[in-house]
Order: sequence, then structure tokens, then C-alpha cells
Amino acid sequence: MKLHRTPTGYLIEQNSRFYRGGAESWDSLLSRDDLHGFLLNSLDGLANAQEPPSDGLLAPIESQEVWAAGVTYYRSRDARMEESKSAGGGDFYDRVYSADRPELFFKATKHRVVGPNGKVAIREDASWSVPEPELTLVISASGKIVGYTIGNDMSSRDIEGENPLYLPQAKVYDRSCALGPCILVTPEPLAATTEIRLEILRAGQSEFSGATTLQSLKRDPQSLVHYLYRNNSFPNGCFLLTGTGIVPPDSFTLHPGDEIRITIPPIGTLTNTVG
Repeated sequence: MKLHRTPTGYLIEQNSRFYRGGAESWDSLLSRDDLHGFLLNSLDGLANAQEPPSDGLLAPIESQEVWAAGVTYYRSRDARMEESKSAGGGDFYDRVYSADRPELFFKATKHRVVGPNGKVAIREDASWSVPEPELTLVISASGKIVGYTIGNDMSSRDIEGENPLYLPQAKVYDRSCALGPCILVTPEPLAATTEIRLEILRAGQSEFSGATTLQSLKRDPQSLVHYLYRNNSFPNGCFLLTGTGIVPPDSFTLHPGDEIRITIPPIGTLTNTVG
């Protein structure tokens, strides 16, 4: 089952059919532990709807915060160590990769997030910027994983590499995050074989592509949630990006006009341009 946020409310997609949502607010939906059962039970009373146009969907966020986990894939560990070794921070990332406590950091609020087909940004004071394609957990107010979406954690690698303490500036700025195209609502965890694919197009041609699977994710998603919700409250639920296992080569940086496509087959494809 998929949940789509639209300018007029929300749509439920079930077995390739779409239903107009009820009067519940987006915040009230994402705060529920029983989101899948609630949506399933509500279908009989809802009217059918036409399939929504791809450019009519909004980012699936209202009052939620977006957080992110770092160094959860070996490929990300290597990239972080390499970019920061001249600043003396390379060893930090190796320690984080092996530690019990994960790296968790605040990423965005609604006004910093763009949705499907929106324009993500690169910092004006950065010279090395990349997208980070990530499976994103949708978590209820009590800390239960109720669904999944796709996240793009836009990152300024030169700023983070200059000094690890600059991480917030490298990660948190206007239009630094994209979410969508929908929420896959399911009580079941995604299979370890689930693939994440990234393709970056420049002038219509593929400039970079890569893929990984959740088998390479070192951290258990529920463990990440456990640490995030320690002494932290999220009354309307929360999004947690789980890290990236796809890192373009050091010679690559995003350009204005690039198109970023992130695909996780059970969820769909999140497409954004750099602008």
C-alpha cells in the first residue's frame, strides 16, 4: 500500500487503484502506530480517484523532522575517511562505523525539503556537491517503523571534508533534502535484497550511475530508531535517512540542471533537478 500527499489532501494506492483520503491530517496519519491497518480499514468508505499526475505530488512531510544516519555503509566510510584525512578527521569515521552508537544528525524541516520533480540545491560556497540516495524510514510518534520512502541527502563534501565539525553546514541548508514520491506503508521490513539505484543525467546523458542493496547496510533500521528516540520526542512522527552506499568518484560534482533519479523498486523513483 502506498500513501501519496497531494495539494488537496492524500491518496491511498492499493492494488493499482487510488482512493481519495478522508479528513485526517497528514500529521495525524504519520503519528499512528497502526497506519497500515487504519488505511486498509478505511478503503471501503473512500471514493475512487484517478491516478495522480507525477507533477502533482508533494513531499510526504508536514510537521515532521528529518534526521539522518551516517557511515552506515562501508563505501560511505571509505569516502568520508578519504575526504577528511587532510583535516585529521579520517579516523573518526572508521570508529563510528564500528561503534555501537551510530552517527545521527538533524537534516531538515519541511521548508528545506522538496518533493518529486522539485529542485534541490547546491550550496553557493561549495565546490564539491553530491546527492546521497537513501532508504528513508517513516516512524510513528512512539518510535514504530510504519513505512518507507526515498530520500536524497544533498551533501557538500568539500565543506564536510575540511573539518568534520562543519557537518551541519555541509548537510543543512534550503532545498538540501528531497523526499518521495510516496510512502510505502507496510508492517513488514523490506527484504535485504532490496536494491537502491542512482542515476545522474547531464544534458540528457548519463553522467553517473550506481547501485547497492540493503544487504550492505551495516546498521539494523530498528536499532537506528532506538538511538534516535532516546531522550527525543517526535509527536507527529519522524523521517530517518539510513545512509548511502552509493558515492560518485571524487572527480564528480553536481552541476545546475543535472537530473537526479533515485529508484527503490518497492517504492518507486524520486526524480529531482539541481537548480
